[in-house]
Amino acid sequence: MAALGLLLTLPGCFCKRQAPESDAEILQKDTVYPLGFLTDTLIRQGYRIRYGQTLAGALQELGATPGNAYILTQICDSVFKVSRDFRAHDSLDVYYADTTLASLRYIVYPQNPVRSTVFKCFDSLAVWKVEKPLTHERRISDIRIETSLWDALLADGASPDLIMQLADIYAWTIDFFSLRKGDRFRVIYNQETCDGQPLRVDTVFFSLYTGEGGKRAAAVYLDQKDGNKYWNEKGISLRSDKGFLKAPLQFKRISSGFGVRIHPITGRRKMHPAVDYAAPTGTPVHTIGDGTVVFAGWDKGGGGNYIKIRHDRKEYETKYLHLSKFAAGIRSGVRVKQGQTIGYVGSTGHSTGPHLDFRITKNGKPVNPLKIVSATQPEGAPIKKENKAQLDSLYKRYMAELGE
Repeated sequence: MAALGLLLTLPGCFCKRQAPESDAEILQKDTVYPLGFLTDTLIRQGYRIRYGQTLAGALQELGATPGNAYILTQICDSVFKVSRDFRAHDSLDVYYADTTLASLRYIVYPQNPVRSTVFKCFDSLAVWKVEKPLTHERRISDIRIETSLWDALLADGASPDLIMQLADIYAWTIDFFSLRKGDRFRVIYNQETCDGQPLRVDTVFFSLYTGEGGKRAAAVYLDQKDGNKYWNEKGISLRSDKGFLKAPLQFKRISSGFGVRIHPITGRRKMHPAVDYAAPTGTPVHTIGDGTVVFAGWDKGGGGNYIKIRHDRKEYETKYLHLSKFAAGIRSGVRVKQGQTIGYVGSTGHSTGPHLDFRITKNGKPVNPLKIVSATQPEGAPIKKENKAQLDSLYKRYMAELGE
């Protein structure tokens, strides 16, 4: 279990506000988000959870009596699962009536930007949850890449979730590794915010990508309830079930390409029949197409934990090496669907750091994944005839909204 570490340890670091004269003034002046008690009348102290102690022990360290600590751990189960929610390195706000531990009144545990758990540690003991209000706003982002899509998006004030949404929408259309300075995304979407901070993207209604040489890729949202939700201006689905995803994971960079290289461990020049995607340990790895797992186990040749998939396009097989572990249910003989999580990035076998070694063979011969995926991409399905007029109307309306 986790324990608590003091962020501010000196009594002089307590933050106390002047108590107002009346309840009306208290309610008026208390500008801290309402947690179920009047924060302006108390002293706030910060603590950080560290590994090594139970919740009851942590409560006692903060000033709760052994009896009260025991009762709080018993009554919190319905709103706070200790085994799941009490985590090392999380921070707590602790409120006291004065500068002594014996005056402990409340502990507030912010579990995410929206939800917190409050422990009342005196008189009638109690535990409850509070949630900040969420707002939804319609936004138009004009994202011009100078250094990276990530930097451009944050500079625009958009939620980082928008990157993931765009990557999913254009998974069969745009190679996000090949994005370069000057590329542009204009996106119309709904964004969820809390306290003015972007949290996540609800729905991307329209996106227009402009690349080198005037290349354009539009994406119009119209859910046809058959798995196809995004279409180009001609009414062709951006989803290509018979094709391959552009990449098998959300990666930071390509650390080693396909071809002859100096091996990072042996120092010898050797053919590298793969693309290495640098990514943190635990990053989900997806199969790029439908197929059957023909092997999931340990590679004695240095590949560590790896998975081999024979795809429905019979001439192609893919391999995913150096995995930290396999996804639940992944074993030889199992059918997998395009985009399904099959494992997680690791550094098993002969590896100098966490990455995915990704390989494709065609008729048994290694091919460059960055080239074969783009060269063999079939077109998606056409929209149903009864939906084409609505799609045309949406496309014209969104383009006009972008000034096109």
